[in-house]
Amino acid sequence: MDDAVEQRARRLALQNAVEHEGTAQAGPVLARLLATSPELRSRASELRPIVARVVEEVVRLTAEAQVGALAALGGAEADRAPRPRSETGEFPELPGAVPGKVVLRMAPFPSGALHIGNGRMIFVNDYYRRRYDGRLLLVFDDTVGSEEKRLDPEMFDLIREDLELCGAAPDAVYYKSDLIPNHYPWARRVIEAHAAYVCTCPAELLRRNRAEGRPCPERSQGSEATLEAWEGMLGGRYGPGEAVLRLRTDLSDPDPAFRDRVLFRISDLDHPRVGRRYRVWPLLEFSWAVDDIELGVTHVVRGKDLVMEDRMQQAIWRILGVTGPPFLHWGLLRVREAKISKSKSYAEVKSGVYDGWADPRTWSFRALDRRGIDPRALRHFTLSFGLSLADIEVPAETLYAENRTLIDPKALRRSFVEDPVRLEVSGYPTSLASVVLPNHPDRPELGTRAVSAGSTLWLARRDLEVHLGGEVRLKDLVNVRLPARLDTGATSATAEFTSLENKRLPRLQWVSARDGVAVDLLGVEGEHRTGLGEAALLSSPPGEVLQFERVGFVRLEADTRPGVEPVRACFGHP
Repeated sequence: MDDAVEQRARRLALQNAVEHEGTAQAGPVLARLLATSPELRSRASELRPIVARVVEEVVRLTAEAQVGALAALGGAEADRAPRPRSETGEFPELPGAVPGKVVLRMAPFPSGALHIGNGRMIFVNDYYRRRYDGRLLLVFDDTVGSEEKRLDPEMFDLIREDLELCGAAPDAVYYKSDLIPNHYPWARRVIEAHAAYVCTCPAELLRRNRAEGRPCPERSQGSEATLEAWEGMLGGRYGPGEAVLRLRTDLSDPDPAFRDRVLFRISDLDHPRVGRRYRVWPLLEFSWAVDDIELGVTHVVRGKDLVMEDRMQQAIWRILGVTGPPFLHWGLLRVREAKISKSKSYAEVKSGVYDGWADPRTWSFRALDRRGIDPRALRHFTLSFGLSLADIEVPAETLYAENRTLIDPKALRRSFVEDPVRLEVSGYPTSLASVVLPNHPDRPELGTRAVSAGSTLWLARRDLEVHLGGEVRLKDLVNVRLPARLDTGATSATAEFTSLENKRLPRLQWVSARDGVAVDLLGVEGEHRTGLGEAALLSSPPGEVLQFERVGFVRLEADTRPGVEPVRACFGHP
């Protein structure tokens, strides 16, 4: 690790500690370091243990020493985080767009919930819809799929709900499986133009021929022979894998994948909507060449990974003398911490390993909503990068910063201590049985709440271990001197009251032993953190976003209600 990078990590750790009355946390320090130094993002795994060590060293300093050390390093950093030039970044005009006449489409394959990786599909298309007062179609790409990639009928409603959650409900909904009869006349026109042929080559021979630029034996078919074979495909003469309809393209094309691509194939799989009504199914390139015309789509805005589909659609349109819509593309936008695999998520949801599609590990939109991440933050985050073709990878902190600006002003503060240790405070003032605390440090209009106190309190084990033997302030309450040692596995300890004066000391969260409530906090990686929270949690409605002080923002689960323990919450972000 470069000395300069470690020194900056130390400066940020000191800044975090001074801002939070002596206690720093590694997560926010690392997030700020990565957010403001993009060149370090590829070294995140290397940085993580270094930052953790630096933070541990910083929190062992006295508050005065932290202030002095930060001053010696130049004081608190100004906000270096790169911000978008505007809420939406840069979006070009849609070629030839007429306000009120623009029609766009989204085309998800219904095999899983929409997730953060689908953000550009949703928010970019919705942005252009709003910009031109146009229409946005949801067209499910529910071709029959395969044994490995099956359609799930539950996903039709689930995806529609996801779009509503994102504020991007479509103007109309179509299903590719309902449109199949429209595709057969187009196939016949392509065949009659002598641009397609029925191929019965084994898959291995086909791959070899395409790689070497050699024609299949059937490539020389005349149109009449191809039409007869095509009718045989529709009539059941061939079984799955025995025949496909191929487009004649240049066998010397630099991209072997473009050479004589498949237009239709045969499948006997049951379709969840139409059963076995159709045996001959179009591949997506052909289906979109048809549907973009039939549905009146004026502009196709999608990922640059679909350039092959562009070429196929344009080739089919040229053959038939059709003018299709123009294409615009975006590059990949990836959140570094989001390890997304729809197939893995599907398997884990179906097996019960994941807690449904709202499990935080899926990074689905419903999972992000469960964590208290406002859909407006997702929109701002996605659109801030514009329609860049460059692949972009950013830390999750970039999204969290957007969300923080929306929820911090209204999130009530509550106390929570993880892995609690019972603390008996000798000499505690008997008159101090409760305190009145603000619900928000900067928003007096959000009111106050009375919190029970007393000589018996709960503290987080980690806080005790970090500050053993030191004088600390129990936040908004009293100053105490902690015991010099804490035995491994100990569930209780004693401390000594020192004063009421609001000294500059490390601030520790606490929960009264009189009315603390059990809390189960679901983490981003599916882990459960247990502890105790203050009694005021029981008066918060399900779904409310709160800040657990010095822990982060959380959203209360729907089964939280007075008298039910544990209180369940889902962690959002620091």
